[in-house]
Amino acid sequence: MKHIRNFCIIAHIDHGKSTLADRLLEFTKTISERDMQNQVLDDMDLEREKGITIKSHAIQINYRHKNEDYVLNLIDTPGHVDFSYEVSRALAACEGALLLVDASQGIQAQTISNLYLAIDNNLEIIPVINKIDMEGAMIPEVTDQIIDLIGCKQEDILLASGKSGIGIEEILTAIIERIPSPKGDPEAPLQALIFDSVFNSFRGIIVYFRIFNGVLRKNDKIRFFNTDLEYTADEVGVLKLGLDPRGEVRTGDVGYVITGIKNAREVKVGDTITHTAQPCIEAIKGFEDVKPMVFAGIFPVETDAFEELRDCMDKLQLNDASLTFELETSQALGFGFRCGFLGMLHMEIIQERLEREFRQTVITTVPNVSFIATTSKGEKIIVNNPAEMPDPTRLEKIEEPFIRAQIISKPEYIGNIMTLCITKRGILINQGYLTATRVELTFDMPLTEIVFDFYDKLKSMTRGYASFDYHPIEYRESDIVKMDILLNGDRVDALSALIHRSRAQEFGRKLCEKLKELLPRQQFQIAIQAAIGAKVVARENISAMRKDVTAKCYGGDISRKRKLLEKQKEGKKRMKQIGNVEVPQEAFLAVLKLND
Repeated sequence: MKHIRNFCIIAHIDHGKSTLADRLLEFTKTISERDMQNQVLDDMDLEREKGITIKSHAIQINYRHKNEDYVLNLIDTPGHVDFSYEVSRALAACEGALLLVDASQGIQAQTISNLYLAIDNNLEIIPVINKIDMEGAMIPEVTDQIIDLIGCKQEDILLASGKSGIGIEEILTAIIERIPSPKGDPEAPLQALIFDSVFNSFRGIIVYFRIFNGVLRKNDKIRFFNTDLEYTADEVGVLKLGLDPRGEVRTGDVGYVITGIKNAREVKVGDTITHTAQPCIEAIKGFEDVKPMVFAGIFPVETDAFEELRDCMDKLQLNDASLTFELETSQALGFGFRCGFLGMLHMEIIQERLEREFRQTVITTVPNVSFIATTSKGEKIIVNNPAEMPDPTRLEKIEEPFIRAQIISKPEYIGNIMTLCITKRGILINQGYLTATRVELTFDMPLTEIVFDFYDKLKSMTRGYASFDYHPIEYRESDIVKMDILLNGDRVDALSALIHRSRAQEFGRKLCEKLKELLPRQQFQIAIQAAIGAKVVARENISAMRKDVTAKCYGGDISRKRKLLEKQKEGKKRMKQIGNVEVPQEAFLAVLKLND
């Protein structure tokens, strides 16, 4: 065990985590030149295009140092705020972490939040300044920022460049010399932490784990502690670029197990694996069910493609256990699913994957968060979509989720950030200078307000110099109302939204104006109304297209023309009663892109 080192790389998005991992694998010849490509651990097209890691990966590196052979287990972590639970489980499986900071950008919000996660798990932190060969590198300033943040010495900070391979050997030496080897008892009952799982269409779910105590052998009978389900370990092994089967995986090692599980819900990240015959007394701490934060409806464009969409959602869930969905019906859109996502990026990724991997074209309704409604009888109801909102006459109070947001930026943008957060009903909690050129603002904000376009606005107001991170804190009482959109007096349930009363009128007006542009004109007038209960807060009219019915009259008595116009008027009246208004796909998308 003293020759094993388990470590991960933590960084803000785009600070060069995957590129550094490539160089480590290349330098140690873990991957042959033929298999080498950029971002080798990111195996989805989407990850490469967006330049982000979506799924965490693990790989074993063999390295010879001072005539001794070491096994280094690198557990790659996603960088985006939506996937922070996955990051926390990956950190729990390690003893050390490389804290990567971009020399040209300095410390950003995600760096700090992931650092706190690492400190909570008592990890040994190795600070690394990356991209030192870039023109805009500010090495002395970034060094001072790191010293202020973690209180290390200047000589502890390593300088490297993932792109050109500078400093890779020093990083490997530091991993071996500074990160402690795993502790644990090989003779104790088996205790292994699940930190990830992937779906393979031939073999079922492959579970990645790290053993803290005991040994896992092939054909052992195992039990998952929190779900209480039992299986046989058909194959165990370690993770190279592919799977490398072994007879046993020992204490301190990172490996995988295949048991032929086909249902994603049976494997939960953070669960503990133990033996059926000789179980461990307690599970590894920190397990929690992943809670979705943002909800939206996903509907097929063609209503008869519903069964196909259901199969695709099942397959997606095998690959991404943090996606939750249940059946939903809508008068406007037919059958579909109510899906729970970790955040807006997660939602975007699921949509993209449905379209790319499964060739599904879908309509996504307005995203919203889950509220807790208390009725006058004292019952608590969780409201995930506007249709579940109880009648206002039975409603005692409604609570919405709040988050603690950390924003790090340059001092000259403080005014812009404050204005943005306060218009989004944010409450300033704290403001502090990390360095002379870095200010950190902490706000308590309702999650509803950041679901839409908060992140885009923050980036444009600060010219890209702000980084943003958040975590949920609690539910607080709020004045939330349900706003309906009516077309000629008929509700379009897919356009309903739950919104704070102070914003409802403005939001309703914008939405009506947008719909006026997008809905096709009919032979009769269409009234678009936004209403809260029975009170209409905004209205727009789409005027009727007029057909010239008198064109065929050449002169003659005026009564002939009048007769034709009366007939047209009757027809329009009847058409208005039975005619229905088709809502095009763009209208639903427009709601997502309502700009202030």
